[in-house]
Formats: sequence, C-alpha cells, structure tokens
Amino acid sequence: MRENEVEVLIVGGGPVGLATSIELSRHGVSSVLVEKHESTSIFPKARLVSTRTMEIVRSWGVQPEVEAAGLPRDDSLALGIGPTLTSPDFRREVARIHEDAPQSPTYNYICAQDGFEVILRELAESLPSGDVRFAARMTALDVDEDGATATIAAADGEYQVRARYVVAADGSRSGIRESLGVAVTGPPPLSHMVSVLFDADLGTLLHDRLGALYFVYGEVYCAVESVDNRRRWTLQTGYEPDQGESASDFTHENCVELVRAAVGVADLPVRIVGMLPWTQQAVVAEEFRGGRVFLVGDAAHVATPQGGFGMNCGIQDAHNLAWKLAAVLRGEAGDALLDTYSTERRPVADWTVQESLRNALITIDMMEDRLTMQEAGDIQAHRRRAEGLVLGFHYDSPAVVADGTPAPAPEDPYEIYLPTARPGHRAPHVWLSHQGEQVSTLDMLGTSHTLMSPAGSGWDVAAAEAADRLGVALDVLLISADDPAFPMSPSWAKEYGVGDTGAVLVRPDGHVAWRRAEGVPAADDLVTVLATVLCRG
Repeated sequence: MRENEVEVLIVGGGPVGLATSIELSRHGVSSVLVEKHESTSIFPKARLVSTRTMEIVRSWGVQPEVEAAGLPRDDSLALGIGPTLTSPDFRREVARIHEDAPQSPTYNYICAQDGFEVILRELAESLPSGDVRFAARMTALDVDEDGATATIAAADGEYQVRARYVVAADGSRSGIRESLGVAVTGPPPLSHMVSVLFDADLGTLLHDRLGALYFVYGEVYCAVESVDNRRRWTLQTGYEPDQGESASDFTHENCVELVRAAVGVADLPVRIVGMLPWTQQAVVAEEFRGGRVFLVGDAAHVATPQGGFGMNCGIQDAHNLAWKLAAVLRGEAGDALLDTYSTERRPVADWTVQESLRNALITIDMMEDRLTMQEAGDIQAHRRRAEGLVLGFHYDSPAVVADGTPAPAPEDPYEIYLPTARPGHRAPHVWLSHQGEQVSTLDMLGTSHTLMSPAGSGWDVAAAEAADRLGVALDVLLISADDPAFPMSPSWAKEYGVGDTGAVLVRPDGHVAWRRAEGVPAADDLVTVLATVLCRG
C-alpha cells in the first residue's frame, strides 16, 4: 500500500477543515485534507459569517469574493417575527451596523455555506502546501508517540497517509473524538429538526421586510432563513419522536404546505429542493487534544444554530491552532504550546455554546407559550447583536504574558465589545494612514509575531536582536502620530494603552501576547517574553 508523508492530516472538508488547510498553508505547513463527500456542501446549513471570521477572511484576501457571494448587509442583517411572512402585523428589527462599525474594518455578513465553502475550497487548493482531496474517506487511524498513520479509501484505491499531527474536523458525530474516548458535556438534545430548502419567488413579496431570519408563529411554528433573498430559502421546524413523529413525515407535499402556511400565500408556487434532518444540541468536548490529535469545529463543540456561532467558533479554532502547530514543527516552540490550544479555546467554546443555548431556549419558550411573541421578539432583537462574544473573548494561558491590568467589564459581555490591547485579547482595530491609503492595524499583521510600537521608541532595534538570538521571525510595526514616513494614527498609542516608549506584541492569530506601557527597549526582555509565549521553558 502506497504511503504519503505530510506534517498534518486534516479529516473533514467543511468550512473548519478548509480553514485549517488555508491557515496551515499560510504558515508553510504541509497538509493533506481528506473529505468523504465528493463536493462541498450543497445545503446552506450555516449562513452568518461573523465579524471576527470576516476579519480572518480579509487576511486571506478573499473578502470581496465572500461579499459577492453573499447578501448586502442592509437587506439581510435583520430579524423578522410574525404570524406569517406576509402578515400585516409583521415586525422587523435591523442590526445596529453603524454602532458596531468603529470596532472592525469589516462586519458580519450573510454568505450561505454552500457558497462560502466553494470560496474556501478554491483558496485551499490554490495554496502550495495544502493537498485537498474530496471523495476520500478515512477508514482507519493508528496514533503513536511520533504521529499517526491513516488509511484512506478513494476511487483510485486505498493508500496511507503518515502525519506528525492530525486535526479532526469530522463534525458533531466525530468518529475520531469517539476513538479517543473523549466525552462531551451538555444537556440532552433540545429538539429534533428538519430543514427544508425550497425555491419560491419571495424576493418581490418580501421586498419591504427582507432579513436573514424570520420566526413564524401562526398556523405553523417555524423559522425561515434567506439564502439569496430572491428565490432560495430554508424553513426549519421540529418533530416529536416520542409522539410517533419522524423526519419521514416531511413528504414533498407536506413540505410544500408548510412553506405556503409560513409565507401566508395558499397557492404560492413552491419547488422543494431538499430536506435535511438534524438534532439541535449544545455540547462541548471535555478535551480538545488527545496526544497527536486535535479536535476542531463541531468535533470539539456543537452550538445550536441560534446566533450563527458554530461555524465561526470552529474557524477561530483553526486560526488559534495553525500557528502553534507551525511553531512546534519548525522547532521554534515547545510541545507545551500545543496544550494551550485546549486551554484557550475550550472556555471560549463553552461560552459560545451556552449563549447559543440561551438563544434557542428563548425561541422554544415562545413556541411553547411561556413567552409572548412581543416578549420573545424583544429579547431576540436585543440578542442579535453579539459583538461582545464575537470580538471580546480573550485567552488566559502560558502563551500570554499578563500585565496586571483588569479586563474590561461591559454591562453586557455578550452584546458589548470594549476594545482593549490587554494581553490575551484580540488586538483592537484602529484605522491607519499608510502610503496614501486607509488600512486597519489588523491589516498590518502577518503570519509571524508582530511588535507594535510608536515610531522612534527604539523597540525595533531590540526586536531585531531578540529575533536573531531566538532564531524566530518577528515583524515590527512602527506607528507615528504625524510622520508620513510611517503608518500614521493620532490615537493608536492611546487605544493600545502605551506611551512613547511602550510596545505591544501581537501573536500570529491577532491576539495580544504581551504589552509594556512604557519602558527602556531591551532585547533581553523580548527574548524572555517570546520564549515564554512559545513555551520554550
């Protein structure tokens, strides 16, 4: 049996697996991705691309493609509630785009998974270090102290892949997670659901009430989601197995009637495109690492779809893990750095899943008359804004050097994001003037650690010496308040909490690793900080 050798094997080619391939390639790590299906998803399961994910997409250079494949923000980032989609007493709540605009160079976007995955696959396949193989099923995995050997079945026969590490992006029913004996924690399944993908000319009918999501509570209780805001839509509703109901009850005829009842037009022409049964649950794996194997995405955590957090949380997993694998594989970091993946990501995943559960319970309470439509609508409209969760999460691990400052304390940590360059937090977005253009501080970050400091501070000299002594890449970004020879911002230093001789070290995943408000530049200090962050001790 032929064998391929690679640094990382990725199992699963959904958005999270593809994101892992992209990130590893950007860091120069060789990978093979195997996906059992022949193509990307044909069902628009996930649709919301969060602000943080859009920032990552922007760093990949495909933000224009995602926006072209998605829906205009003004037409889609809204929530609707009513007895039917066309009823007079319909309520529409619009996202507060302009309030959140200063927090990022981009914002949430609706781009259905069937289109989003195509963009990610094309990007992953275009990068030289990544080998993406669809219609390739992993049939066996043997993990040892030095790596793992996977047996892959494909159309051209069976072969093996030998890898130093394995990333399991194989979904909520992860066979790899099960083989590792990793349990999940969380409540029993909330509900058994069916998503019906249908084609109907609703764009004209709903021209004054377009949105991403509609809750319908009239003749049928369901959710309707826009895919293209013209003809492509999904309807989600539940069934009760303990009452003898099953997914097979949703025949073509029944699905057509459900759609017509939800829309409120009895003779609406409808074409059913597909039907997908699924279970609504909220669970988190007890461990995200098992030796040489790492769990990402739904293999590590399953959120309810309420809030659109699941896929995005998984892409943040990939973003966190890839640079750490690269650093260890290059010999720049100790193995303990890989332990920080679970240390950092599991609390974030737990918070994310819990918030998705809260959102789901609001909907369930409305459907079961524990909340009135008005009460549930008020709560749901408020919780459509989740920038605190999406941008405000932070890490506390050996890969972060604390500076003793307190974390921001917003009134509502779920909704409100308070920018801070406190170690562990995402580096704040600040607009810079650079070479005649406006760019974000986030746009200036690359695949190496970046030391940010006011121009003239002297930290650039210390950084060059520290990088040379440690044998690591370290980018330097000097910012001036008024000198056009450097990227300029009059407010950057204040927003990052540093003075004229201060510095901030930002990790490759955009999170602050270390900050010094003021101080004499010293290579020794940077050597100590970088060695700590890379877990070399």
